Amino acid sequence: MIKNVMRAAAVAALVLCPMAVPASASSEPSAVRAGIDCPSGYVCIYPEINFGGQPWVRRASDGSVKDLPSAIRDRGSSIRNNSDRTTRVYEKRNHAGRWVCVTRSGGSIHDLRGYNLNDQTRSLKINRNDCG
Repeated sequence: MIKNVMRAAAVAALVLCPMAVPASASSEPSAVRAGIDCPSGYVCIYPEINFGGQPWVRRASDGSVKDLPSAIRDRGSSIRNNSDRTTRVYEKRNHAGRWVCVTRSGGSIHDLRGYNLNDQTRSLKINRNDCG
C-alpha cells in the first residue's frame, strides 16, 4: 500500500512539473499559447483578446450566420480562421455595419479593439472569395 501511495505521488509530481515552469523559461515562443486551438476547417470567435476563453466554433462549410448565438453575440474579442474560406465578422445582424475580413488558412486577429469591433460581433459571413 505504501508503495502504491509513493507511486501515485511520483506520477502526480511528474504531471504537475511542466506547469510549474514559468513561461519565460521556455526558449521557444510557440511553446506557450493562450486559449483553445481552433480546429482545421473551422472559424472560431473568442470572448477574450489573444484567443482567450471558450471560443464559439463554426464549421466553415456550414456557411454564414446572420445573427450569432447569445454565447458570443456582442462578446467576440479575437477570431481565428482555420478554413479554406475567408471570413468577415460584422458589428450588426444580417451582415451589416462595420466589418473586418480574416484571411483563410490560419488567418487571425488577436485583438478586435484595433478594428472597433471588440465586444461588437453580431454576424459572420463565410466566403469563397478573397478579402478586400
